[in-house]
Amino acid sequence: MATKYETVKEKIRKVISSGKYKPGDQLPTESALMNEYHVSRYTIRRAMGELENEHYIYRIQGGGMFVEDWQANHEQPVTQKVVGVITTHLADYIFPSIISGIDRTLSSHGYSILLGNTHNDHEQERLSLQRMLDSNVDGLILEPTQSARPNPNEDLYRQIEQSHIPAMFIDAHYDTSSLPYIDIADRETEWKLVNCLFKKGHQRILGVFKIDDLQGVGRLQGYMDAYTERPDLTLASDVIMYQSSDDIARIFDKIAQHLQGPDRPTAIACYNDELAIQVMDVVRSLGMKIPDDVSIVGFDDYLLSAYVLPGLTTAVHPKNKMGMDAGNMILKLIKGEKVEPIVYHPEIVERKSVRKVTNS
Repeated sequence: MATKYETVKEKIRKVISSGKYKPGDQLPTESALMNEYHVSRYTIRRAMGELENEHYIYRIQGGGMFVEDWQANHEQPVTQKVVGVITTHLADYIFPSIISGIDRTLSSHGYSILLGNTHNDHEQERLSLQRMLDSNVDGLILEPTQSARPNPNEDLYRQIEQSHIPAMFIDAHYDTSSLPYIDIADRETEWKLVNCLFKKGHQRILGVFKIDDLQGVGRLQGYMDAYTERPDLTLASDVIMYQSSDDIARIFDKIAQHLQGPDRPTAIACYNDELAIQVMDVVRSLGMKIPDDVSIVGFDDYLLSAYVLPGLTTAVHPKNKMGMDAGNMILKLIKGEKVEPIVYHPEIVERKSVRKVTNS
């Protein structure tokens, strides 16, 4: 099934090859073509971009689009097949595995990927989104930036939807968007992690969660759900919330204050493994041992989690599978096929960072 831009491209190509426009003739403007074919600006740009690659037209900056001497050009048509991938990070933490999975799937179907790194900053996200739109990519795989906060780039996301660009979310999604997504059941999984601590006898559990992304909000909610189901332990709960822009040293100071208090926690549930490994250093700096003095759990099963001492109890984020599933989903969307959202339910991997306590 041909996509909308492929249909428009073929119609314009036939008009050019019929001789209606001679080499050097100026073509109608994008707006005129939008009205003629009743399609979006993105569709026209994508169609004209491919015709340019195939040497049917050429552009003069500020001057418009013109017919190239396509009959005299004996080069083979060059078809670019590119999917844009925008994430909050590229080379850090779990992202290399996700991007590798996407690339492996897409490259096997002749696609390359164009990467955008937002550094978890809305201004950088806007630049990345605009770059992708200007590059006429075939599809978009998007991890929203600071997804729990009001999004100043909502207009660009709305443009993507209204232009019917094949696009999807990974790792978090906006409920107000109709785009398909692949997510983690963060709330349910954090609930399981906290209940693992309950089963080991822990009652005073300090939760430390980042709340400017939907993953962190979901994990905070899962922590609260676990305590809500244990009203006898509710007063033993305690939470530190932070945002990406906060000074990490201040967060560690707060954790240290809790650990040195009279009712110090016997366990800490961390937003993710990266934070948990740093918290381990904070615990050791206070002369405490893990798990003898305090147990720690993370989230994501980051590569280093199995190799730190003691090994970190965590939830297994299916990083590589998410990447491969995202690649397959965007391929279906490019073909015009319908897709259903995917939500993973991670397993808990228990290592040596948690011990059983008899009296909290």
